[in-house]
Amino acid sequence: MSDFSDMHREVLAALCDTVVPAVAQDPDPDGFFARTAGDVGVSGVLEQLIAQMPAEQQTGLAALLGALADQGFVHASQRSREQIMRNIALIGVEAAAGVAALRSLTLFLYYGLPDERGQNPNWKTFGYPGPASAAPAVEKQLQTVVPDGDTTLEADVCIVGSGAGGGVMAGVLSERGLKVVVLEAGGYFDDADFSQLEIPAYQNLFWRGGPNPTADMNVSLQAGSCLGGGTVINWTNSLRTTPWVREQWEHEFGLEGLAGADFEGHLDAVCERLGVNDRCSQLNPPQQLMKQGADELGWRFAMASRNTDEQRYSYDTAGYIGFGDQTGAKQSTAKTYLKDAYERGAELLTRCWAERILTSEGRAAGVEALYTDPQSGRSAKVTVRAPQVVVAAGSLESPALLLRSHIGGPAAGDHLHLHPCTAVSGYHAGDMQAWKGAPHAGLVHEFENIEDGHGFLIEGVQYTTAIGGSAVPFTDGAAHKRQMSNFRHGVSYIALLRDRGHGRVTIDRAGMAVPAYSLTDELDVRNTHRGIEALARLHEAAGAQQILPLAARAPSWRWGDDLGEFVADVTRIPLRAGGWTLFSAHQMGSCRMGTDPSTSVADTWGELHDVKGVWIGDGSAFPSASGTNPMITIMALARRNAQAIAAAAPSATAPAVASYS
Repeated sequence: MSDFSDMHREVLAALCDTVVPAVAQDPDPDGFFARTAGDVGVSGVLEQLIAQMPAEQQTGLAALLGALADQGFVHASQRSREQIMRNIALIGVEAAAGVAALRSLTLFLYYGLPDERGQNPNWKTFGYPGPASAAPAVEKQLQTVVPDGDTTLEADVCIVGSGAGGGVMAGVLSERGLKVVVLEAGGYFDDADFSQLEIPAYQNLFWRGGPNPTADMNVSLQAGSCLGGGTVINWTNSLRTTPWVREQWEHEFGLEGLAGADFEGHLDAVCERLGVNDRCSQLNPPQQLMKQGADELGWRFAMASRNTDEQRYSYDTAGYIGFGDQTGAKQSTAKTYLKDAYERGAELLTRCWAERILTSEGRAAGVEALYTDPQSGRSAKVTVRAPQVVVAAGSLESPALLLRSHIGGPAAGDHLHLHPCTAVSGYHAGDMQAWKGAPHAGLVHEFENIEDGHGFLIEGVQYTTAIGGSAVPFTDGAAHKRQMSNFRHGVSYIALLRDRGHGRVTIDRAGMAVPAYSLTDELDVRNTHRGIEALARLHEAAGAQQILPLAARAPSWRWGDDLGEFVADVTRIPLRAGGWTLFSAHQMGSCRMGTDPSTSVADTWGELHDVKGVWIGDGSAFPSASGTNPMITIMALARRNAQAIAAAAPSATAPAVASYS
């Protein structure tokens, strides 16, 4: 922050120590209760993060810190500081959001910030070892094009985005003999770059550097932003599209072939190329409890199938795959389809942010992008001339690209689905060692279709200390620290909702994506409450001694309490900012396919209604939420739609797309 004064610095340090104070506790063998945020160096790192924020946010936070200073915050007692923070938050929405953001970032850094040895002093209390192994010294399999000044490239197809959709498009279309150029906004990171540390992973691999809230603060979003996209950082749960979703997409939205053998063939081919199997899904202690509870309740539990190479798989390091997989076992698009495309001559450019799609006489003409060198910060204009453009930047950025380009029609950005998740934690007597094993090795299918094709899945989560610490409900610093002292005993499950309602992506004055989402649809609210109840009952059946919802001001349940009363209490908590913590790692539908140009962006094969030669190639094409972890569906749909692109490209050659595996 350019105007960050000593006063701001002093108030910020006091605020961090208010959020994470020293607490009198005996015994305290690890010094956990005596340790403050200042002891971990949180305020200094937080100051650096603020300096990287947009100027408008910096100004707002400076004003907030100034207001705290005016209230005598620095020299007040702990209790008075907490009250001052509550009072400031009552001034208005912006002040409340600022206080919440600083508190969340403080907790995030306090529990996740590693030292020079890759350790955090709080992890000892959690029984968490930190990184399990060193990154291997291996060469990267792919080479990316580095522009030397302003550059113009020629291609048959320019693909914006390299994740589940864009990667498959590149592999399939390059096999047809097409000259392919792939533009990726993030960087290229591979096995040797993965440190198994949470915060560096967010900085390098995730959209906007980690979890980001929607504009209305209702849902926290996580998405991949690197070569390979979400396939590099997801948890490898490889679920096929359900029959009822396929039938809806064919019969209601006109996507021919979805309900029958044609699409089944695409699903089979994708799973074969990714090496999907259920033989790398050993259950860790939390998942064993999930199965135990499901069996006790008579609910359907299934082992997860995962895109994992059995020869490289390691149970001991699988718990870190959301930070990138050192072993190379995860069969991301960078290991499969992008590698295939690269070996056929496709050009891959990273750090290239697509500014707009070029058109001429109502047809695609290429893409203009901005390359930024990560070391020097220098930038260069990259222009790709291509008669076919595939938009596969993810459901947050794909609609933003269309909107910046003034194409896509009235539905561009609308119908954003998020699979909004609620989470409930259970606490047990033993050390759960939740950091071991794949985050998704088993799941409960019992409620996946309980009303009108909608419902929810129950799944596990990856063990994370930074997000975990910032997600645990906060009332005051001492209470939060006492709850976190039990972190090693905790087991968290999520209810992943197939949402019928939807949000929207717009752009701000600078052309940046602005997603917004409110969980208000009547069916969605009903199913979310059903999910919360199911999570509570699953924890009780698995023998939890305490149950804690991830919701503000929520009561906790302890063994012997009435579970029905507890469920009734927590389902009264609003499903929005200030209530339940909602989060999403699955964004879909914001450039959806369909027959009606007023309610869909693209036709039933992914080509824009209003601009020929521009195709939607990622999860934003979904007509509705998939209800399952969407990677396999995205890939199969991209493989299907690539047939139409290949047919429209005059230079395409045999073999046919259908032979690709």
